Amino acid sequence: MSNDRHSSIDGYTTRVDQTLDAARAADVAKRHASGYRTARENLADLIDADSWVEYGQFAVAAQRSRRNIDDLVAKTPGDGVVTGLATINAAQFGTSHSQAAVVINDYMVLAGTQGFFHHRKIDRLLEVATQRRLPVVMYTEGGGGRPGDTDVTTQIAGLNITTWLLWSQLAGVVPRIAVNNGYCFAGNAALFGGADIRIATRSSSIGMAGPAMIEGGGLGSFAPSEIGPVAVQCGNGVIDIVADDEAHATALAKQLLGYFQGPVSGWQAADQSLLQSIMPADRRFTYPVRRVIEVLADSDSFIELQVSHGTTIITGFIRIAGQPMGLIANDNKVLGGAIDALSAAKAARFLTLCSDFGLPVVSLCDTPGFMVGPDSEAEGAAIKMADLFSAGANLRSPLVCIFLRKAYGLGAMAMAGSSFVKPVYSAAWPMGEFGGMGLEGAVKLGYKKELAELDGEAREALFNSLVAKMYESGRAAEAAAFLEIDAVIDPSATRSVILNSLGFADS
Repeated sequence: MSNDRHSSIDGYTTRVDQTLDAARAADVAKRHASGYRTARENLADLIDADSWVEYGQFAVAAQRSRRNIDDLVAKTPGDGVVTGLATINAAQFGTSHSQAAVVINDYMVLAGTQGFFHHRKIDRLLEVATQRRLPVVMYTEGGGGRPGDTDVTTQIAGLNITTWLLWSQLAGVVPRIAVNNGYCFAGNAALFGGADIRIATRSSSIGMAGPAMIEGGGLGSFAPSEIGPVAVQCGNGVIDIVADDEAHATALAKQLLGYFQGPVSGWQAADQSLLQSIMPADRRFTYPVRRVIEVLADSDSFIELQVSHGTTIITGFIRIAGQPMGLIANDNKVLGGAIDALSAAKAARFLTLCSDFGLPVVSLCDTPGFMVGPDSEAEGAAIKMADLFSAGANLRSPLVCIFLRKAYGLGAMAMAGSSFVKPVYSAAWPMGEFGGMGLEGAVKLGYKKELAELDGEAREALFNSLVAKMYESGRAAEAAAFLEIDAVIDPSATRSVILNSLGFADS
């Protein structure tokens, strides 16, 4: 009996060892030669030490009818995916707030393709994440569906798989963060695209079909790197954040997850008096609004999403006095801060994310309004801009709106959550200016006849005087006097105003 017990333990230990990197030296060396990490190296970097509970570690590919079991154990450990529960960032947020579900595709197994047991493992973990309301971090590298699982004889097309059903049903329930490195095609790309926050390394290629499927469909022959490269997927908004490599991507995933885990202590912030000198004296000049954000937020706490997509609005996460918040801001250096259709859709998606998970939102408004014209309408402006109104109006977390300078028309209302009455607090810097539309446009439209009667310097003088008059009547102090906004504040007090209006201590 004693020998049987030892034999069982030895067999168990051997089987566990066969799933680890040490037993796969050649594959690991090949992976490292590409400059990439293994699935278990990413896992170790992501999770807290000694917190891992693995699911389905002994699974192998469903190919027993064509390969012997020893070969499958050696070559297809875990059926190409590592799944389990762990804590992430427990040292910052405590064990109870740091529980997470983790899925990491293993590209060293059949190019990370999705097999029968591969899906079963992911489904099992997503069911647990649903039951326990755990955030999910998923590494999506892989080639999509796998046709070689010959043991599966009770299905035809295999389209009754529940992986995408379960993944999609987690939308708005728990935060889902996807990380990709290398090739991510077909089903893997559908999982990546379905995440709430999507991180990809510079070497990523992400496409809804790989080269073989594209060529098989008669659509041409392409190298994998030509399908959905980072430059394309950043511009169209598929990728939220570009990472240098897997280590950087993992660090970003941990930081991003932290915004949903709670406040932190030990923060630092810049001298808030710096805010008084960023805005130019001439209202026609631009300024770096990202500098405003960096001064306003805790040091090194600002993470921007979709930098190259929908560029007239900045979206991202910040902390103020350690408290996590979402942020939207107009970038006056792009179209003067006018909100185009792509930016409206981007901001609407971000506001919905913040609403789903209770993150307060800070809006830094400086916009002449919505972008108009035939080109804007061709982008679907009427629907996408309406979606921004809807997202703001239905925002369940508190919103604070700070009007840095321009606040004109429907665009300014959208930045304030659909109406100036939506924010829990709305305040303007002293240089704020308000109106139903941009001053210059309002003068040209409202005084068209008077301006047409004059030429040259006389016309320009009248135009300038009318603009100046409208500016005076629409100044921040006047808007506050008519109670269209709650207050005018010193720029250096912005941080305190945000914290106090949200009920957080500035300490």
